[in-house]
Amino acid sequence: MNDLLSRYAECVFWKGRYVERAENVARILDVHETFTRDRTGSVNWSSVVTIHADDERFYATHPQASAKAVVDFYLLDPENPTSIFSSIRAARDNARTLRPLISTEMWTHINVFYNTMKSMTPADVSMTGLSQTCSIIKENCQTHFGITEGTFYRDASWYFYLMGKYLERADQTSRILDIKYNILTPREPADASAIDASQWNALLRSVAGYHAFRRTHPRGLSPAAVAQFLLFDSSFPRSVTMCFRQVDDMVHRLRARFGLRNGAVALERLDEVRAAMDQHTIDDVLREGLHEFSDWIQRQALDLTADIQRDFFG
Repeated sequence: MNDLLSRYAECVFWKGRYVERAENVARILDVHETFTRDRTGSVNWSSVVTIHADDERFYATHPQASAKAVVDFYLLDPENPTSIFSSIRAARDNARTLRPLISTEMWTHINVFYNTMKSMTPADVSMTGLSQTCSIIKENCQTHFGITEGTFYRDASWYFYLMGKYLERADQTSRILDIKYNILTPREPADASAIDASQWNALLRSVAGYHAFRRTHPRGLSPAAVAQFLLFDSSFPRSVTMCFRQVDDMVHRLRARFGLRNGAVALERLDEVRAAMDQHTIDDVLREGLHEFSDWIQRQALDLTADIQRDFFG
């Protein structure tokens, strides 16, 4: 690719990732407050920090993971690269570079969204109103995805946008499943009664997967079934398997439709990742350790990002 196309491709790749990241963080905060209460009525907010591997950064400025501290850190903190504000700011910065390529509607919406986040202060965010705040953020992300779907020109840039979006989604789904599964799975049989179906439903709702899950599991609900669905279901848009398959498809389309010779390293890794996913069953994963498998997924997403960076943007 020439230098100009590489620059635009990298910006659109990261624009897709940042908006996807913002939506997923909003989902995590919303479902964590609403559904994951223990018997004492408290919420273990440190798990949100753990999901994103932000322990060192968070505890450098916060003595403890109180609800308000964690929510402000992930909603509004401009110094936290994982915060929703930082993600939307970065998406807007990339959109500015892409201005010649994107519609007026796309540019206008990301600006309005950014200004909404910029004007929000910690005083505006109450724990009682957190669900409503997260709903506004999710709706803005989904609106932006819809505008992009309806107006973005289907040249090579479109495929880079989808690559970024699905790589981020694979990473986020694995993180949500890892930490929530460990929280919700009882360590002793006597604790099982405390883990009711509504909490597993909440995990599915956090990835917008409850109704899709019920199409394949009309009755009953087990931890293993939820984990299998989020990792391996090839028809659910947020499953890890589906996300890696989409990334693989985008790289192949770039090479076939646009004659790009780049991407060989990324395709080789994708072949290995997809083969490993196909060879594992949920019983294998739970026996070997869901945390270890989730870590492996996140490492593959990180390595694939580096491969794509080197193959296409370097």
